Amino acid sequence: MLENALTVHRLQFAFTVTFHYIFPQLTMGLALLILIMKTAALRTGDPCWNRAGRFWAKIFGISFALGVVTGIPMEFQFGTNWAEFSKTAGAVIGQTLAMEGVFSFFLESSFLGLFLFGEKRLGPRGHWFSALAMFLGSWLSGYLIVATDAWMQHPVGYAIAADGRMGLSSFWALLLNRWALWQYAHTMLGAVQTGCFVMASIGAFYLLSKQHQASAKLFVRTAVIVGVCAALLQLWPTGDGQGRMIAQYQPPALAAMEGLFHTERGAPVAILGQPDVNKKTLDNPLFVPRALSFLTYRSWAAEVRGLDSFNPGDWPDQIPLVYFSYHIMVGLGTIFIAIELLAAWKLWRGKLFDSRAMLWILMLALPLPFIANTAGWITAESARQPWVIYGLMHTQQGISTQVPAGDAWFTLLGFLGLDALLAILFLYLIYNAIDRGPEEDAPAAPSSAATPISRTA
Repeated sequence: MLENALTVHRLQFAFTVTFHYIFPQLTMGLALLILIMKTAALRTGDPCWNRAGRFWAKIFGISFALGVVTGIPMEFQFGTNWAEFSKTAGAVIGQTLAMEGVFSFFLESSFLGLFLFGEKRLGPRGHWFSALAMFLGSWLSGYLIVATDAWMQHPVGYAIAADGRMGLSSFWALLLNRWALWQYAHTMLGAVQTGCFVMASIGAFYLLSKQHQASAKLFVRTAVIVGVCAALLQLWPTGDGQGRMIAQYQPPALAAMEGLFHTERGAPVAILGQPDVNKKTLDNPLFVPRALSFLTYRSWAAEVRGLDSFNPGDWPDQIPLVYFSYHIMVGLGTIFIAIELLAAWKLWRGKLFDSRAMLWILMLALPLPFIANTAGWITAESARQPWVIYGLMHTQQGISTQVPAGDAWFTLLGFLGLDALLAILFLYLIYNAIDRGPEEDAPAAPSSAATPISRTA
């Protein structure tokens, strides 16, 4: 299997995109939180908000730099590893990828520089505007990337030429793809949760270690309030809407995600279980009766198609991976709702900052949103298989036929080594930023009237 070129090309892209997405999900989440902080600073004049914004801009800048470095190789892989896919669909996906680079990336990077280094020259309103532009660039970049992936999931607005290549027949159909709208909302809320949990975790660390108390309380308060909203919206309507899109346009993917091997009326939701593809059963299941039928079709008795109603050639080729990654995502999402609601309740009662147990939970939860977002993307991309463009082009047809498995292994190992070094650098820079903490405002210089005058005898 590992000598198969297709497998190695998929492994390489899976590794590079998974490592890369660690950074954009954090920057997109922090972009909103920084804008909230700068808005509060402008409205209240409280220097604590500005201090918090400056601190998190440093974290944002480090993550943004690593995101750029790790993202560039993925663009090249479309040509080096997926040449046939690029030749077939490049005229379509090239539109959104080019816009992401030309417009949103430069908007985000330019105003990030102004935000980091231009606060004194820009003034309060100008600095707030740079935060707004940084947020818009970050979220526009996210939309254009999601729109590209959404077209691969649910292709619209294209025409196929006589030579088999695809061209764009409707730019607005590509940009306003229904799949993209739901996927974008769900993806960005996941990024917001990452930003909130990272902010709450670092704030909780400062509170537990009795450092930077004023800033730490602001971090935790902001993150919990925004985070509980994001967690609930991630469940409904965005998670629900995305799930119903999958049921409508990719029913084999839904069956694989739920471990549903046989078509059923009143189909249950599997909370636990292990799919046995050979026996076409779910071992040791724990079900919620009829829930899948209701969630999918709003009827407790609705029929949900199982994998047995589809050609096995159209099944996802890694059903256990799809099933487990989906359940990890959903399980962690449920945990996030519980954590955020409990923290919000304690905040409302005025007991959050004194609850060491809750602060420990917030601090230790830091890696969980990264895992949940990664599991979500693994679910989306693995469930689409065996298609690289759903219903139009099989993944096998999209690889670079002139690049053998050995060459792909060589570059994959190179990426593993380079990304390990980048991970060490990232952790070192983040550690230094957290260790220094938010910059305290300099105390005002004493006036001349209050300056003591020494006298010599």
